[in-house]
Amino acid sequence: MDIQTQQYQVPFGAFCLYAHSWQVTDANLELAPIILLHDSLGSVALWRDFPAQLAELTKRKVYAYDRLGFGHSDACTSLPALDFVLNEAQQAFQAVVAYFQFTQFVVLGHSVGGAMSFAIGAQEPQRCMGLVSIAAQFEVEEQTLQGIREAKKGFKQPGQLERLDKYHPQKAQWVLDAWTETWLAPEFKHWNLATVLPKVSCPSLIIHGELDEYGSTKQAQRLFDGVDGHAEMHILEGLHHLPHKEQPELVLHIIQEFLSELF
Repeated sequence: MDIQTQQYQVPFGAFCLYAHSWQVTDANLELAPIILLHDSLGSVALWRDFPAQLAELTKRKVYAYDRLGFGHSDACTSLPALDFVLNEAQQAFQAVVAYFQFTQFVVLGHSVGGAMSFAIGAQEPQRCMGLVSIAAQFEVEEQTLQGIREAKKGFKQPGQLERLDKYHPQKAQWVLDAWTETWLAPEFKHWNLATVLPKVSCPSLIIHGELDEYGSTKQAQRLFDGVDGHAEMHILEGLHHLPHKEQPELVLHIIQEFLSELF
């Protein structure tokens, strides 16, 4: 695969956000680029080879960035506010759009990054040409909380936090707390996207693993039913919370088919 990559430091107020891009030599730069939004423990690096594969298959330029406090972006001293999903769409994502001067784009998010994609679609009806969610949450389910509780216990085992530090240098404990303590907070249990989805008018592709340990297939159904624009939903049999890593060829094919209908 002949692909060009580039790294960026995106100004965000007093901070900098780390970003990365992938582009094949025969990319069609008239097509809206794809912007990736990572999950609660994710980073640019943890997308692994998925962005390059996506760029090759779709012929679109692909971008990803580390949210503030994650990966190689600047550290964050406070835990996320309870409305952090909407905040990302209204603040940091806007800094990324301004830096790259995007006039149109497609958003693709995994897990809470998928929820953020819907918030962005609602925030940007003119520039967001389409969105893809993988294992996104619509609301806080008991299944979600139980999965997080179990993961929190797992990170108490020797070496687990050190593995996270590899992708979030000197920020691993904050990253873990930003996920577990926010989602497990009693005040967060009523969070959902009910008021966001009716504002999403762009085409939406909703991908969800049948056996997702952090959210039942009801999450995908609520997203599918709630958006105002055209939507497609794929429940992938036998897959869990990481379908793009469990069966990348299948997921990439579904995404490519969806995007082939978009500018």
